[in-house]
Amino acid sequence: MTAAAEYPSAIEKLPQEEGGYYVVRFPNIPGCLGVGDTGEEAQADAREALAACLDALKAIDRPPPPPSARAT
Repeated sequence: MTAAAEYPSAIEKLPQEEGGYYVVRFPNIPGCLGVGDTGEEAQADAREALAACLDALKAIDRPPPPPSARAT
């Protein structure tokens, strides 16, 4: 299982006046997000962003926050 599969995420479509992009956020890791013209692009970007965020935490010897439980 990849780290992205462990962390819950939320996707939203911004209004046209804010660019109309899709944004994926990880509630457990503030500031870590993915953006794209489509939901699929945003999700792919989010997976890369999450990996980079977790690598950055590791590089400074900070443990990543634990993933919260997914809603069922």
